[in-house]
Amino acid sequence: MTIEEKLIAGVQAAVKALYGMEATAQQVQLQKTREEFEGHLTVVVFPFVKAARKAPDMVGNEIGQYLVEHVGDVVAKFNVVKGFLNLVISDAPWIALLNQINADPKFGFQPVTDQSPLVMIEYSSPNTNKPLHLGHVRNNLLGSALARIVEANGNKVVKTNIVNDRGIHICKSMLAWLKWGNGETPESSGKKGDHLIGDYYVAFDKHYREEIKELVAQGMDEEKAKQEAPLIKEAHEMLVKWEQGDPEVRSLWKKMNEWVYAGFDETYKMMGVSFDKIYYESDTYLEGKEKVMEGLEKGFFYRREDGSVWADLTAEGLDEKLLLRSDGTSVYMTQDIGTAKLRFQDFPIDKMIYVVGNEQNYHFQVLSILLDKLGFKWGKDLVHFSYGMVELPNGKMKSREGTVVDADDLMAAMIADAYEASKERVKQTEMPEEEAREVARKVGLGALKYFILKVERKNMLFNPEESIDFNGNTGPFIQYTYARIASILRKANEQGVVIPKELSTLNSQLSTKETELIQKLNQFPAAVRQAGTDYSPSGICNYCYELTKAFNQFYHDFTILGETDETLKFFRLSLAQAVAKVIRLGMGLLGIEMPERM
Repeated sequence: MTIEEKLIAGVQAAVKALYGMEATAQQVQLQKTREEFEGHLTVVVFPFVKAARKAPDMVGNEIGQYLVEHVGDVVAKFNVVKGFLNLVISDAPWIALLNQINADPKFGFQPVTDQSPLVMIEYSSPNTNKPLHLGHVRNNLLGSALARIVEANGNKVVKTNIVNDRGIHICKSMLAWLKWGNGETPESSGKKGDHLIGDYYVAFDKHYREEIKELVAQGMDEEKAKQEAPLIKEAHEMLVKWEQGDPEVRSLWKKMNEWVYAGFDETYKMMGVSFDKIYYESDTYLEGKEKVMEGLEKGFFYRREDGSVWADLTAEGLDEKLLLRSDGTSVYMTQDIGTAKLRFQDFPIDKMIYVVGNEQNYHFQVLSILLDKLGFKWGKDLVHFSYGMVELPNGKMKSREGTVVDADDLMAAMIADAYEASKERVKQTEMPEEEAREVARKVGLGALKYFILKVERKNMLFNPEESIDFNGNTGPFIQYTYARIASILRKANEQGVVIPKELSTLNSQLSTKETELIQKLNQFPAAVRQAGTDYSPSGICNYCYELTKAFNQFYHDFTILGETDETLKFFRLSLAQAVAKVIRLGMGLLGIEMPERM
């Protein structure tokens, strides 16, 4: 039994013995004792006052006395403040709790079994006409962290990606490459494939704008010029050929997409992001059309005079939604239905989570209703993990396009900044160059990930300089604390100190800071559960930061290796070891690596 479980059982026994009251576990309200009062845990006595027919303070004193007499191995002493019973926990339960934490390599995580629900999480959703950008960084980091948190809560997880690999925007890059590429490849240019294709997408836009400008100068209306410009007409002709399966167009499309995928893979690897299954819009849109036609036959949808197919959602308080255009072509909603169909065929999904920006809130509200109508059991309860935009305070890391912050450039700049910051902190001679570069990679990417994930789902401003700070609520601050503990444990090992696997009694009493640190460690499972319930990576960030602060306060006040009392030295080393493990587990949920030295 945990300390909390023993106390709840003790209070239940106390009110029955003292007042004849059969209290439920829910009626026993336990909370952390406020800092200004002595104690670790507080019992709210007001639920028992009516049965006792006594003043709250008297009830608190009577229950407190009962606990000292009957659960003395847990409760050392107590005090009562205005109906709140503050309990000071004995040392033995804290030591036993620390032993449990150290003994469990996956402390705080729920096991995944064959009976665990299967949760599918979709994130990333890139287009194959440009590299991943800052918006994709936030999306990928959120989706990847969410997958780890959901799994840590005892669910099977399948991570999926839907690649937008068809449409007019893809044809624009293809056409530009045909016109101005001169056979350029990633190998011949030395560019990543996604960057190369992105450059041609920008080239198309540049020439297209020039054509529009020229037509407007000749007296044509700007809107008409956008439609009549030769380039856009050619791009549309290429799209039609693609739709018809033209061998040349399809061959070019496949070749250029492969370049992009190779580039994406490098970016994902650097970001620490992966997928179990990737779906492609070029496969799913036809499946979606088929599913919409099935819904039309069953009377879920209706056809208008022009041949277009619609869903009437006015009964659900929404509007009418287009599913197939009059020419039979699909819209995004149709493609999402098709993707859902393929996924449901591939996996026995119990819950589906879409990690997509908040500009798509209405889209997923509609998708949920349509999937439910079409018979997908998880449709009604699909989760749209919605979040806001991320921006930079200045244009330092703008990409070649001049409008989008490139993911590769951003990560490279973060790693370079971390390397420069580390040079200012330590002499380069203290660490081999290769190790210094590896630490900079972990710290730079850790700074980026933590800064983005610690913010709730609202719009955010990403400030690279703030994120690299080694003080405050940042990734490097937590990483530095972890490295400090690793250094202490290394020195202990060098001195021949062997930390016992299990601690026994101490020669002296534990301090408040020591018991508070164990109490904070014990909150980790609850933090993981809450983050899973709320779909909130930021909850894990907050916990890791609070734990790190608590350790630093303890480390400021107490010596570890210099402690002369051997039992206390072993205890503090064991405590530091547990803190390092929980920090590593917590930050691991965020995809952040911990350097052993900094």
